[in-house]
Amino acid sequence: MLSLPNILTMSRILAVPILLFLLWPGVGEGVHQPKPIDYALAFVLYCLMGITDYFDGYVARARGTVSRLGVFLDPIADKIMIAAVILLLVFTRDIAGWHVIAALIILLREIIVSGLREFLATLQVSMPVTKLAKWKTTFQIVSFGALILGGALPAMPWIESVGLATLWGAAVLTLITGWDYLRVGLKHMD
Repeated sequence: MLSLPNILTMSRILAVPILLFLLWPGVGEGVHQPKPIDYALAFVLYCLMGITDYFDGYVARARGTVSRLGVFLDPIADKIMIAAVILLLVFTRDIAGWHVIAALIILLREIIVSGLREFLATLQVSMPVTKLAKWKTTFQIVSFGALILGGALPAMPWIESVGLATLWGAAVLTLITGWDYLRVGLKHMD
């Protein structure tokens, strides 16, 4: 339970409320948009969360300490992080207008594929992660990171543009990979 990979995974889950605190716009009369320093701190934390996502699995495999808890928690930590960041960036209006559609595509796919994996697990059917799905994840990580960094560096609007462009790239890859997973799942449904 207290192996280094599991601690890294749990730290990612525990970092989500801190990220929310850093970028929460406020409520009531004192509503404020987060300041560039808030975004900068959130960007550093987001990067640390991404690093732990990479290293928890790497360390577990390298040390031969892959645990059931880790296998269970890692995808949950990923989904919590993705969902929280999407909702937060929509709430702060860093993702706004038509771009919310791309964010919703990503969020809905995460929910659908998680449910599909759970259903298929009861049938003892595995759905391995494809290379295209890894690219989708990379696009998501870059997109959300760029959107957070764009808030820290408002004088550089091209960073936000990169974030929004990669958000749409992630949404397209999300549709493709989601359809691939759904096709596999439908073969096992009566």
